[in-house]
Amino acid sequence: MRILIWHVHGSYTSAFIRGGHEYVLPLVPDRGPDGRGRAQTFDWPASAREVPFDRLRDERVDVAVFQRPHEPELAREWLGRDVPAVYVEHNTPAGDVPRTRHPLAGQSAVTLVHVTHFNELYWDNGRAPTRVVEHGVPDPGHLYTGELPRAGVVVNEPVRRTRVAGTDLLPRFAERVPLDVFGMKVDGLPYGTFEDLPQHVMHAELARRRAYLHPYRWTSLGLALIEAMTLGLPVVALAATEAIEAVPPEAGVLSTRVDVLADALHAFVADPESAAQAGKAARAAALARYGLDRFLTDWDRVLTEV
Repeated sequence: MRILIWHVHGSYTSAFIRGGHEYVLPLVPDRGPDGRGRAQTFDWPASAREVPFDRLRDERVDVAVFQRPHEPELAREWLGRDVPAVYVEHNTPAGDVPRTRHPLAGQSAVTLVHVTHFNELYWDNGRAPTRVVEHGVPDPGHLYTGELPRAGVVVNEPVRRTRVAGTDLLPRFAERVPLDVFGMKVDGLPYGTFEDLPQHVMHAELARRRAYLHPYRWTSLGLALIEAMTLGLPVVALAATEAIEAVPPEAGVLSTRVDVLADALHAFVADPESAAQAGKAARAAALARYGLDRFLTDWDRVLTEV
């Protein structure tokens, strides 16, 4: 198939475009949010092509994958026609959560694909047909060394997303364990910071840390958590949203109590052998549930139905 998809979430798109199809990525002159084209910090295959938005009318497109509410209108304008489509919902509902109605809830023509069962459960999907395609990540390999007695955190825009990402909790963890924060717009935080590294560099650096901290309160399931697990890091995470499904007891510690999590993080950093053992279990669990082959097979099934 030839699939139109916007480069919205780098890690997710990096997994999605590794299937057996051709992927058309809109490009606008300033590489802004509505047309980033190919990623600059990920290694993507040649089958993912960036196409200037004003040339999309000349492209054969079999199906569109929308990820934001305004993309159906963009596709109609730029393609000059309607095409079969699905809509991927990456986010947990916001606002008055039990009553949060999805933007696609009032229609039945476009399949709504949730990235976690938690999302499908908590959104009011109305009459939209729904599917769940759980995350999949390319395997970076077991890179874990744990040589640095520090904890790694991966978060984009930690200041803007303070409570969502749990950035406000970091000082309580930093009292027990030195922290290094990776991501976009992390410069200026009072921890070790690594600003927007290429993915393979970030993976190598993260794997040198003794443990991974995932302080998110309200997110579908951070891909960084799964990636850290595949690298072989033990994880410490808030017992919130889908994390309770992703992290088995032998792979780390989940709790809603910050003191319990801080103790667990300190214990991992203080005991390299225990950390390495939990990291191996984390890697095995992540590969079993979030492997790329399963992810792409599930997506092929959805796209074929559409």
